Amino acid sequence: MPVSDYTLYHNPSCGTSRNVLAILREAGIEPRIVLYRDELLDMPALQALCKALGQPARALLRSKEALCAQLGLDRDDVSDEAILSAIAAHPELFNRPVVVSPRGARVCRPSEEVRALLP
Repeated sequence: MPVSDYTLYHNPSCGTSRNVLAILREAGIEPRIVLYRDELLDMPALQALCKALGQPARALLRSKEALCAQLGLDRDDVSDEAILSAIAAHPELFNRPVVVSPRGARVCRPSEEVRALLP
């Protein structure tokens, strides 16, 4: 199956991320998979994701991660730049899975969110 114009920012250890990949494949979509813990996302890549999502950086922040509070990122006054810098430095803070598609981009938590991006 050829890789499509869908991109999945994926963590194979994450059940939600695995579910999203399964939903895409069931729909006949083989996404380009970015293993963001191996292919670290830099500031321009994270800024582009925010733009594609149409949301502030906080949408990409995994707020349940203990490191989020340890770094003070759970405060309301933290800038988008500070959040994205922290995610770039600590990929475990990335709120996965994220899917970018011709129909838009979404943080797919819960995994059923990906269905809005299906053709």
